[in-house]
Formats: sequence, C-alpha cells, structure tokens
Amino acid sequence: MNFTLHIWRQKNAQSKGDFQTYQVDDIDSDTSFLEMLDQLNEQLIGKGEDCIVFDYDCREGICGACSLVINGHPHGEKKATTTCQLYMREYTNQNELWIEPFRADSFPVIKDVLTNRDAFDRIIQAGGYVSTNTGSAPDANSQLIRKPDADAAFDAATCIGCGACVAVCPNASASLFVSAKIAHLDHLPQGRVQSDTRATNMVRQMELEGFGSCSNHRHCESVCPQDISISNITTMNRLL
Repeated sequence: MNFTLHIWRQKNAQSKGDFQTYQVDDIDSDTSFLEMLDQLNEQLIGKGEDCIVFDYDCREGICGACSLVINGHPHGEKKATTTCQLYMREYTNQNELWIEPFRADSFPVIKDVLTNRDAFDRIIQAGGYVSTNTGSAPDANSQLIRKPDADAAFDAATCIGCGACVAVCPNASASLFVSAKIAHLDHLPQGRVQSDTRATNMVRQMELEGFGSCSNHRHCESVCPQDISISNITTMNRLL
C-alpha cells in the first residue's frame, strides 16, 4: 500500500505551522497507523531530516496519548478506536491522508502534531481527593453498591483523557472529559460526599483553562474512543 501524507509541521507554539507532503510506499495492511509513521521517520532520519514528532505511550488504546486528527476526524473515522489501534487496512480505499494535531487553544502545539494537554491534569487536581475514613481494610460487602450504579461508575471511569472530545467540539469544550471524571465518583457512596464541591471546582478550572462550555452538538460522544455517554454531562449539570 502506498500513501501520500500531508502532515502538519510546526517548530513550537510560537511558530507558524504548515502541511508538508511525504510519500510512504510498500506499507503492509497489518501495519498500525503509528508504525506507519515510525517507518516514515526512519526514512527522514536516513535522509538527515527532522523526524515527525507525535505522542504515544502504551499503543494499546489505554493511555490516551495518541492525539492525532486524521482526515478531519480525531483518532480517525473508525468508531471507539484510538489512533494507535488503527491499522492501515482501514485506509485501503484512501491513498491520501491529512494528519494534524488536536485543535484547541487550551492544547498548545509543542512541536508538529504533539500538543500540551497539561490542562487536563490541572482540572483533575482541582477535583481534590475523596475524604473517607479508610482505617483497616473493610469487609468487601460492608458497603453495598447497586449494580446499575457500579456499572455507571465503571463506564464513566473508562475515560482515558485523550482530548478527542475537545478537538471535535465547535466550542472546544472539555465537558465530556470533566463530566466523566465527576460522574464516576458521584455514582459511588465514597465519592458522593463531596460531589457538589468537586463539580464546582473542576468546572471552574475548566473555564480558567480556556475550554468552552458544552455546545450540545454531541460530536464528543461520537468520537470518544471509550464511548463515554453525554449522560455524564447531565450528571455534572445537576451537581452544579
């Protein structure tokens, strides 16, 4: 498989960026998207050129680091999939790909398609901690939790904080991310004690970081690699 790649190149947050075009040939259909970029970087290094800087860690769809917009879609068009889980066989009928970083003022470009998403960490920190008397190890059944609550908490907790919801939102809102972090604790009795203050503090920090408010377009839900539901935003608004 042969591909023409238009990749965003930018030296730093202060520099103006632009797309540059590269050609990669003989790519196996079972090659992952990031492995394809690795092969391109090997070519560039062999020519003495600066390689493409992009983010990744686990390459298993867990860490949320692989923040790329591919042909206008965060993480590509395949539903419930991170960039690192994409394989080039998904692009059998496309030989021209446009690759760029997540676009949001709160995600400044570090270099090329690598962005700084420390704002998410500061939002998490604003949520504080759960203050509960731990003492010695409690009996497993000492605090019963209804299965629907446990399921809802787990579903919200699967958010990997990748930022795709921000990248696709017309208002660059982090509401889906923030609401998932708020809701997964609100569904549990240990976290429900401080739900109101946690929601207020995290939403205030989200606004301070420059993210917009929810635009009600539901694009965030459609591109989320973990299928996080916007019902969590309802929970967040109720707590506020």
